[in-house]
Amino acid sequence: MQKNGSKTRMLAYTALVAAVYAVLTVGVAPLSYGMIQIRFSEILVLLAFVDKRYAPGLILGCFIANCFSPLGMVDAVFGTCCTAAALYGITHFSKNLFIASLWPVFCNAFLGVEYYLLQNAPLFLTAGTIALGEFLAVSCVGYVIFRQVMKNGHLVSQLKIG
Repeated sequence: MQKNGSKTRMLAYTALVAAVYAVLTVGVAPLSYGMIQIRFSEILVLLAFVDKRYAPGLILGCFIANCFSPLGMVDAVFGTCCTAAALYGITHFSKNLFIASLWPVFCNAFLGVEYYLLQNAPLFLTAGTIALGEFLAVSCVGYVIFRQVMKNGHLVSQLKIG
């Protein structure tokens, strides 16, 4: 059982991460939504590679950000499920940072189905452009940033929630 201070600390981390994710997404809204998107806020999913307890804040932040999507609540639910699936892969199946960075690429490609069903967008092209945007943001930029973070033991220990 967690102590009360530990629960408060976890709630604060969850709220902070959710807010940062949502603000980063909505703040660059033209890039964050659509059939071609580069969501730089997705770099934050690599925090879950450092400590899996970041996942709830990332899921909440994604849900909040997706409430502002042009696709509305469908994207809030479906898009958040894609991010949750990526986080599950990161926290349960990734021992390597680069492999962890590929989970969002794979999982968010399924957003092509959403755009196909709701906007009659070309399925494979849309899945490909969304996956490419995720790859550029998370596997290129995010990987480089977090590779440097992981080399700094003190910084990693500071990022651990416990």
